[in-house]
Amino acid sequence: MANFDYRKAIEEIPHRPGVYQYWDANGELMYIGKAKDLRNRVSSYFVKTNLLNGKTRVLVRKINRITFTIVDTEIDAWLLENSLIKKHQPRYNVMLKDDKTYPWIVIKNERFPRVFPTRRYIKDGSKYFGPYASVGMMHAIMDTIRELFPLRTCNLALTPENISKGKFKVCLEYQIGNCKGPCEGYQNEEDYEQNLNDIRDILNGKIGVVIRRLTDQLDKAAAELNFEYAHMLKSKLDLLARYQSKSTVVSSSITNVDVFSVASDQGHAFVNYLKVMNGVIIQTQTVELKKRLDETDAELLTLAIPEIRNRFQSTSREIIVPFAIGIETENLKFTVPKQGEKKNLLDLSLKNALYFKKERLNQYEKLNPELKTERILSQMQKDLRLNVLPRHIECFDNSNFQGKYPVSAVVVFRDAKPSKKDYRHFNVKTVEGPNDFATMEEAVHRRYRRLLDEGQTLPQLIVIDGGKGQLSASLKSLKLLGIDKQVTIIGIAKRLEEIYYPGDQYPMYLDKKSETLKVIQQLRDEAHRFGITFHRKQRSLKTFRTELENIPGIGKTTAEKLLKQFKSVKKIQEATPEQLRTILSDKQARAVEAYFHV
Repeated sequence: MANFDYRKAIEEIPHRPGVYQYWDANGELMYIGKAKDLRNRVSSYFVKTNLLNGKTRVLVRKINRITFTIVDTEIDAWLLENSLIKKHQPRYNVMLKDDKTYPWIVIKNERFPRVFPTRRYIKDGSKYFGPYASVGMMHAIMDTIRELFPLRTCNLALTPENISKGKFKVCLEYQIGNCKGPCEGYQNEEDYEQNLNDIRDILNGKIGVVIRRLTDQLDKAAAELNFEYAHMLKSKLDLLARYQSKSTVVSSSITNVDVFSVASDQGHAFVNYLKVMNGVIIQTQTVELKKRLDETDAELLTLAIPEIRNRFQSTSREIIVPFAIGIETENLKFTVPKQGEKKNLLDLSLKNALYFKKERLNQYEKLNPELKTERILSQMQKDLRLNVLPRHIECFDNSNFQGKYPVSAVVVFRDAKPSKKDYRHFNVKTVEGPNDFATMEEAVHRRYRRLLDEGQTLPQLIVIDGGKGQLSASLKSLKLLGIDKQVTIIGIAKRLEEIYYPGDQYPMYLDKKSETLKVIQQLRDEAHRFGITFHRKQRSLKTFRTELENIPGIGKTTAEKLLKQFKSVKKIQEATPEQLRTILSDKQARAVEAYFHV
């Protein structure tokens, strides 16, 4: 483990249920384990070494790589761990290397079918349900089935000829009411099959009828003061209430299929593969593909499927995929499920692909921050329908107080990050009263008139804090300057975060979690912060200056000199006559003293 950085490996592992695998330096799978919380379980091997036994310490020292598969529940992790250990038999897995496996309930493929638990899955046309992670729960289901539906338990060959010849006699099970005696013809196949249909519904999770019947029996037993029997019924009701007959990971109706899903961005793709045999996932792998051109997900999946199938020597005739991929062959069936058990498997595969994509991109971006910038800019270009990457973005916002002291501010982002040295603010000169549209029109005109005059480059994207009105006023200034075709301008309204384009009747709505919207919101919030800070400063200065101008002999220019020197009216009030006379005449200094100290 000398070259293995376990801290970095643990950072990539989520707090999710799943299965983890430990590999040595030679690429050999050493150990497979399950966990309710993958990160906590794996980290315990490295931070609690003093609590480990000798064998486990040897295992930890040999770890060179850690892989994992996330699932939906802890039971799913348990079942997946079992199937993977049975398939790969890692050196350090001891507890599950014998022939013990999880039990199923089988409806046997025979005349007057038996229903019984088994640990052997045999392809003989029988119907299997499970497997069951809890043996106690399975026995509770079987006991309920046997109590509700009298079925035969013998293995006699109940053919019509044998029954008609009277070869069999009823046994004790018939005498005590657990069987209706089909061996002597006391029960026909139609009545027996009706019981089986009810049993199939129960095993498929439709246990409402069973619960209602047990509840009725419980009420009757309590009324008759048969408390022992009532307690037994209550125990079965409690077990049934916690019972789940389906599992995302295991479903006996799905046999020998491959499941593929893909998650991609501009430069990389991640294809997840699940191998399902007899309803159990026995192999799982996520591979990374680096794009050379702008390949679609369908093209990437088409390239990856034969490579991965060859690597795992898969002979499955059915392949579950998230969309049609344009491959037609007589030997393979491509299924695009919309619901049901196969859709659950596809969702699980996609969940793993998306997680690996997120973690790998985070790794790349930590090592190369410019990759994140390029990805965000590319996503913004796509989302906002731009012709070029928006490397230079500017955002405008207005501030005023009941129509007084109006100011505007523009903030600048370069490569999706604030460029504070380029921030500018404007004291509005041509607008009287609360007219937000005219204020925005003046600010945009002054900003880009200045850039054009100085020969500076224009932004690729302009964001206006406001809806259609502010956007139209801003566009008017761009048209006046003749640059409306050179830049893209949009408006963002705060109520529902709508994005407006010039001339579009309806706004565009971005995903609330999208990075494009987050950058636009950051621009808007930064413009508001910068603008309101400048507005408060201007309002404060103008308020103080107005008060100083009330002093006889003090005009606008002198008031500004005083504020520039002393910073506030309070400090002017506390100033000594000598300090005042450094700026004012004797007459003006006496007037200020008289104003504040009389």
